[in-house]
Amino acid sequence: MNNWIRSQSAIGGANELGPLQLAWLGDAVWELHQRLRHCYQPGRSEDLHRAVVDEVKAAAQAEALLRLDPHLSDLEKDLVRRGRNKSGRGPRRGDAATYGKATGFETMVGWLFLQNPARLAQLLDQLEETEHDLL
Repeated sequence: MNNWIRSQSAIGGANELGPLQLAWLGDAVWELHQRLRHCYQPGRSEDLHRAVVDEVKAAAQAEALLRLDPHLSDLEKDLVRRGRNKSGRGPRRGDAATYGKATGFETMVGWLFLQNPARLAQLLDQLEETEHDLL
């Protein structure tokens, strides 16, 4: 399901963006990835929407980051750290630590999408493999 990312060429320019700009982009990439994963499943659009929302909320992103952590390079861990440190408090009702991890995850996804889509596809493959292990 990650072929859409593999087919992308590195655009570059990620080093010109700040962590929050990369997180904003990474959030969009992550949501598109989840929508593509779910669009082939039968169901009403409302049910598919709920399934995607469950995957893109901060807690799910923080969980994805936890599962990926053993596979991340030092550069990727640094991107996560930079995003986490810039995340701020987050939503009033949310947990600041979870929000920070999710922002770090999004920052890494945004950077990889621009600089190394093949590596991003590898990490997304890893997530899908560990997801099957959880089921």
